[in-house]
Amino acid sequence: MVTTLAIDCGGGGIKASVLDAAGTMRARPVRVPTPYPLPPSFFVKTLLELAGRLPVADRLTVGMPGMIRHGVVVATPHYVTRSGPRSKIDPQLVAEWSGYDARSALAEAFGIPALVLNDAEVHGAGVVAGTGCELVLTLGTGLGSALFDGGVLAPHLELSHAPVRWNTTYDTYIGEVERRRLGDAFWSRRIRQMVEGLRPVFRWDRLYLGGGNSRLIRREQLARMGDDVVVVPNTAGIVGGVRAWELVGGRYDPTS
Repeated sequence: MVTTLAIDCGGGGIKASVLDAAGTMRARPVRVPTPYPLPPSFFVKTLLELAGRLPVADRLTVGMPGMIRHGVVVATPHYVTRSGPRSKIDPQLVAEWSGYDARSALAEAFGIPALVLNDAEVHGAGVVAGTGCELVLTLGTGLGSALFDGGVLAPHLELSHAPVRWNTTYDTYIGEVERRRLGDAFWSRRIRQMVEGLRPVFRWDRLYLGGGNSRLIRREQLARMGDDVVVVPNTAGIVGGVRAWELVGGRYDPTS
């Protein structure tokens, strides 16, 4: 039986577990706060230490924030900051992360095949049905997104950086800082407004709302979004670590 070490890396925390071939957790998830500053070398060290608290696995899946192409970091929003989300950006960290081959570095460090994707893409792998156009939006520190067509992962788009209004992106409009400022009731209304605005853009068959904050959406606002919008558990960020290997299609060969 092939086992998978799945690590979900967020702006505020990093959590991991080991899954069997069916995607069932074989160990209780472990979590640590995301350390800052976080250069790539310390990122790898942190993941190794976290994995040391879990059973040995045959392969590794890592989901991390930002634009990831073929396991290489094009850009990441949080790990280039000096003390975490919304803090000052460190130019040295930007240079270190830009073009960083995370897949190769992690495969070498762990000694097993590795798959590195955007964290919302791994989350989506754990929930999509595999038919039609399915959009996944994760609500946490900011906004994560992943699009699937017939169960195949589409090229990643950093929807979080698209402007909602002047000098405001989706990340800042519905992120954790705004949720705390507005309160859950007003923030939930913003989520519904975002969904209504994106509906004619994607014309999805199903929209999944995940991430740690999705459970905070008020029931009355969720009901107004329609039957094609579903809230899914945040654990999908880990359990998707198995199915992610099947859903990347021809876009990405983790063994190449």
